[in-house]
Amino acid sequence: MPDDDARTSASKAPTASTPAPTPAAPAPVASAAAHAAGSADGAPGGGAAADRGEDGEAGGGGEGQVTDFGITDSLVQLSFLVQGTLGKVAAEHGLSVVQLRLLGVLRDREPGMQALARHLGLDKSSMTGLVDRAERRGLVRRTTSPHDGRAVLVSLTEEGHRLARAGAEDAGRRIQALTARLSDGQRAELSLLTSTVLAGTSEL
Repeated sequence: MPDDDARTSASKAPTASTPAPTPAAPAPVASAAAHAAGSADGAPGGGAAADRGEDGEAGGGGEGQVTDFGITDSLVQLSFLVQGTLGKVAAEHGLSVVQLRLLGVLRDREPGMQALARHLGLDKSSMTGLVDRAERRGLVRRTTSPHDGRAVLVSLTEEGHRLARAGAEDAGRRIQALTARLSDGQRAELSLLTSTVLAGTSEL
């Protein structure tokens, strides 16, 4: 069972006077923030068919039409979609999202506790608790650094590697499926643009 993976869903049905959009369109940031506030891991809430734009009109268009929600709303909704997908993958493997991230980070490295905490954005106490729980499950081990007797290194056990591979494959397959409507060229462009955004975050 997951340790901390709590997600809630909330949907607001369209009124009788306003037909539901086809296809469904994601809500703007104001609605997205409200969904995030009711969810422990930021997973999207409710059915997208009930979401509406700021002018009260249903978003989206007919088949083949796409509404541009702007860079902010689009990125927020995309992040919710990806986090929701990761949450489902983690839960099916008996993990929380942060535990899934932990295993992913440790697949190809053996960092110290401080470096691992920085990578995951956790404080010392949270990092210790996370590793404690993973260690009790037999997924990670802690060893003393051969270069510094005061430093502790964290690595995956055989079971940890197995679960990390399974989780990565499952997550990769599901996230790839999110781009099913894109052409190969659009996927390549999205990958490049996203990588450019991520490279720029190091300057923030």
